[in-house]
Amino acid sequence: MSKVYFSTWNGELINNIGKPEQEWEESAYNLPAQYDDHRDSKAFIGWDGVSLFNADVDVIRLAMEYAAQYQEYSEACGRCAPGRWGGRILYDLLDKIARGEGCVADLDHLKEIGKSMQLTSKCEIGKTVPNPIIDLMVHFEAEFMACINEQKASKHYNDSIGYIAKITAPCTDACPAHVDIPAYIEGVRDLRFDDSLEATRQTMPLAHVCGRVCPHPCEDACRRTNLDEPIAIMALKRLGADWETDHGYDFFHPMEKKPMSGKKVAVVGAGPAGLTTAYYLAAEGVAVDVYEELPVLGGEVTVGVPQYRMPWDKYLQDIECVRDMGVNFILNHRVSADEMREFETSYDATMIASGTRISKKVYCDNERPEIKGYWGAIDFLDWVNLYEKFDIKTPQKVQEQQMLPTDHVDLTGKTVACVGGGFTSMDVVRCAIRAGAKKVVMIYRRDEQTIIRNTTYEEYHEAVEEGVEFYFHSAVSEMKDENNVLKSLIIDKFELVPPPDGGRAELVKIEGASYELEVDYLIPAVSQAADLKFIPSEWELEMTSWGTLKTNGKDYMTSRKGIFASGDCEYGPMTIVNAVGQAKRGASVMARYLENGEITLSDDEIMEDHLRKLKVYNKKEKVTGWLAGLARQHSEVVDVDIRKFNNMEVNLGFTQDEAMSEADRCMRCYYIAMVQA
Repeated sequence: MSKVYFSTWNGELINNIGKPEQEWEESAYNLPAQYDDHRDSKAFIGWDGVSLFNADVDVIRLAMEYAAQYQEYSEACGRCAPGRWGGRILYDLLDKIARGEGCVADLDHLKEIGKSMQLTSKCEIGKTVPNPIIDLMVHFEAEFMACINEQKASKHYNDSIGYIAKITAPCTDACPAHVDIPAYIEGVRDLRFDDSLEATRQTMPLAHVCGRVCPHPCEDACRRTNLDEPIAIMALKRLGADWETDHGYDFFHPMEKKPMSGKKVAVVGAGPAGLTTAYYLAAEGVAVDVYEELPVLGGEVTVGVPQYRMPWDKYLQDIECVRDMGVNFILNHRVSADEMREFETSYDATMIASGTRISKKVYCDNERPEIKGYWGAIDFLDWVNLYEKFDIKTPQKVQEQQMLPTDHVDLTGKTVACVGGGFTSMDVVRCAIRAGAKKVVMIYRRDEQTIIRNTTYEEYHEAVEEGVEFYFHSAVSEMKDENNVLKSLIIDKFELVPPPDGGRAELVKIEGASYELEVDYLIPAVSQAADLKFIPSEWELEMTSWGTLKTNGKDYMTSRKGIFASGDCEYGPMTIVNAVGQAKRGASVMARYLENGEITLSDDEIMEDHLRKLKVYNKKEKVTGWLAGLARQHSEVVDVDIRKFNNMEVNLGFTQDEAMSEADRCMRCYYIAMVQA
């Protein structure tokens, strides 16, 4: 809710002109009435209308400055005359009126050009730029006519005023890393894969990874969904990276590395958050040392995400892209508390990006780590992937504890139960199939739709195809063993029962429905915890209730100056793209901190936060002007009877024709938002 002087946002007309401020009606939308901690907003103008928070706003100059942003961002694709020339005419005529040289015909021409752009522009930026300008001309016609009739400049035309603009798109806004998605799709459509890749790497260095194992929240915010089906955004992302790798090109960095600044930063952890931090800081001319406990780089994407989903040779290219920026990696090095103390003097700042590598318990009766066959998901996936990707054999101690007949994870003839409902549990059960298990079950408290939301539709259905059985509305009540060897599980069944007074249905145990399931292994994959013993206790870093490092979620500095945190260790287990998004902003904040010792957000980051609250995607919007019913392309996947016996990549990606066809479905939904502060 925002108190406004006047607003037309999303069709909500609020007119408090002439009313005392205490009587102003509030908007139902989270409009950015306060720009930051130090400044109030005077006006907000964007694709869906205009909102004034102050009676003294110069609406004519506001419209003119907004039209100017269309020229500044140059995001019109140039494929239609209204988009190419209409915006320029809008600006020229508005500037003419604002400086006191306009005429009535200019006002009529403005309305005509604006409506023509709305109806005939090919892309959304051309269609929507006129929206708030026409609103201002309609509702503040008297102010426009006063400048025209009296041939005088608008009231603040010659004043110094701050206008802060940002270009966005519904998909870009929904992406935690704020990748310029329309740009990389356009690169694919034009067969300019270098442009596509550079657009991705502006905010996401791990193009191979997030083109394969991203949960693609961007597709949930694709306006094409309102017409037929969302664009296959994730599948299109990998094309630029695969093109670079397959052709053996040097890395296409979207920026030139700045000269070395003399500043040094330590990064703890070489997973997605650590790699992202290192890449963007190194680009700023900062010397970066990344410390990694494992013998390999890449964190959980390397040792947790299976080869059939994320081939190591592709991920290695993402890592080498980071190294190419000048980053120094130190492997097999578990950072100690004493070293963290030393880092404060030997480095100018530290980013903790150590992840969450401790599997949490199921919390059932008789749950004991000494029981053979009880195997934490993280440890299980470590030894699967270290062998499959690097031929690193499972240690004798683990072989004995987990009753393995070989020097690697071989589950031939075994029954495996996994408790979970997210990506980690899905990796566990699909790896168990490939390790030869005769029966694999996933035990999950909720339903099929929830597990699809937690992962992806493709991931769930591929697991079903491969033979994984899903026991929904179920939970493990007890582990049964003989001489510390797991024999069976007691499974409780639940049902959803709506409360008598209404509200969300609750899971209620069905009495008498429990049963015993014979298993050889129970692999808990319910969540992970952070191991933060390396942080000096006397620092007393503020923690969350989840046992992770607390930041304000905006600048990613902890409660100790100069110590930052991002990724799983800051928030708990999260998706790769979320970790990258946090780390990208964390690196941006750190770069400014290294320059001036202050913690600040850029205007671009402040606008990102405002737009996230406002919500760029409107799932109720009726999309018109586009050809409906264009089928979404689906890339080929390896046949189930082949893939479940090996670790070859399951998804083969688009062919060139498929990629171009899918990219052609993109409606290029760029929007411009601007604040007067």
